[in-house]
This record gives sequence, structure tokens and C-alpha cells, in this order.
Amino acid sequence: MDRLTKLVAALIALAWINAAAAQDGPQKLPTIQLSAGMHLIRAEVAQTPEQRSIGLMHRPSMGQSEGMLFIFEQPAQQCFWMKNTLLPLSIAFLADDGSIVNIESMKPQTLDSHCSKKPVRFVLEMNEGWFAKRGIKPGAALKGAPFGN
Repeated sequence: MDRLTKLVAALIALAWINAAAAQDGPQKLPTIQLSAGMHLIRAEVAQTPEQRSIGLMHRPSMGQSEGMLFIFEQPAQQCFWMKNTLLPLSIAFLADDGSIVNIESMKPQTLDSHCSKKPVRFVLEMNEGWFAKRGIKPGAALKGAPFGN
């Protein structure tokens, strides 16, 4: 990632952090079911800018097969950080068909930027190591209503 992209990502991060500053507890959003092979996922759906900016902030724990699916209006390079997020997470950047573009590990309460390797509209956050423990790697496809399957 070039310096300009990193700078833009940092500025966006600060704007989102300020927008979410009033949030002092975890949000609860509607859920959908996704699958990764035989593994079922119960994912909260964050689709508005405010929901996406808060994400999994302030959450002290999360169930073993629970996560959060972020849905964006247009494909773009999506970048995430962990300000006010207490849990270590694994993040999968997903193509429109549900195939995994890349997976990153994210440390809690950091501003380190984790970005998709190509433009995507979907991002799934799970507990750290969830994908690796199940042998799910880039190229694998998730299934569910958002991906049309």
C-alpha cells in the first residue's frame, strides 16, 4: 500500500472513530446464517455507515461460530482497524460471489490498517483463528443470501 493510501485510510479511521465515540457498549444487529463448507456462521449484518463504523467495538466476547458481516454499497479496497475492539479477530475480505480474497489477523485496540487485496463489497470478522482452525483459506467460497447462493 502506498503512502497516500495509508494516509487516506488513517484519516478515514479517525473520522469513523470520532463518529463512534459516543458508543460505549456493543451494538446488536440483525443476523443471517452463512456457511463455509460444513461450518455454519451466525453473522450480525452491519450495512449502514454508522453500523460499520462501530462494528464489534466494546464487545467483551463473541460466540464460537458468531461474527459480523460488513456490507458496502460499492466494491472498493476496504480497510479495517481495531480501535475500541477488545477481541482479537480474523477478517476475511470477500468477493461478490462469497469467495475469500484474503484473510488477516487483527490485534485488539490498535489502529493498524488491514486492507483487502482487491476491491470488495463484503467483509467478515470472526474470532481470531476461526478460518485457520477450519482449514479455510483464500479462494474458498462462503455461501449465503448476500452472495446469491
